[in-house]
Amino acid sequence: MTTAGAVREQVWDDLMGRQACAYPLPPHGHCPNFTHAKKAAAQLLAHPDLTGQHTLIVGPERALLPLRQQALKAGKTLYVPHQKKDGWYWRVTDPRGARLSTLPAYGEPTLTPAGAQAAVLACVAVDTRGARLGKGFGWGARGLPLNLPEYTLAHPLMLREALPCPADSHVTLIGLPDRVLTCPP
Repeated sequence: MTTAGAVREQVWDDLMGRQACAYPLPPHGHCPNFTHAKKAAAQLLAHPDLTGQHTLIVGPERALLPLRQQALKAGKTLYVPHQKKDGWYWRVTDPRGARLSTLPAYGEPTLTPAGAQAAVLACVAVDTRGARLGKGFGWGARGLPLNLPEYTLAHPLMLREALPCPADSHVTLIGLPDRVLTCPP
């Protein structure tokens, strides 16, 4: 069995080798900010499972910035994990609050993601069955214990047929730049 660390290194190296990621560079140690994340976000937000949802938890990673921007412009309420207070969230409804640097001005700190219907977590790798592998640490390292559906965004280079290691969590939808992949429960 390959280790999670080896899978992460392979994905980061593939993305760098193909010039398929943007700031922060190198992507090593991060959930990569991959090229066409904006298209993947639009695909995921247009999926019928999300169009009716009005409140989402969305990770703070740079790759999820386009999703936060698009979701807020569509009138959704977002809860973004607070960077300095463990267990806290920023509740944000204003599109100007999509960037982490603007959350203190446009977000409201809260302990409970009230009304959250799903969570969008960033990933380093994900397989076609929905096994998600994060960066190995941080707020979403082992998924969220909130009993909510989890979704992610990925570049095709991050998608695997099957992860050769234990997953951090399971997602039901994967937003890719050209489609949404529905995973078995």
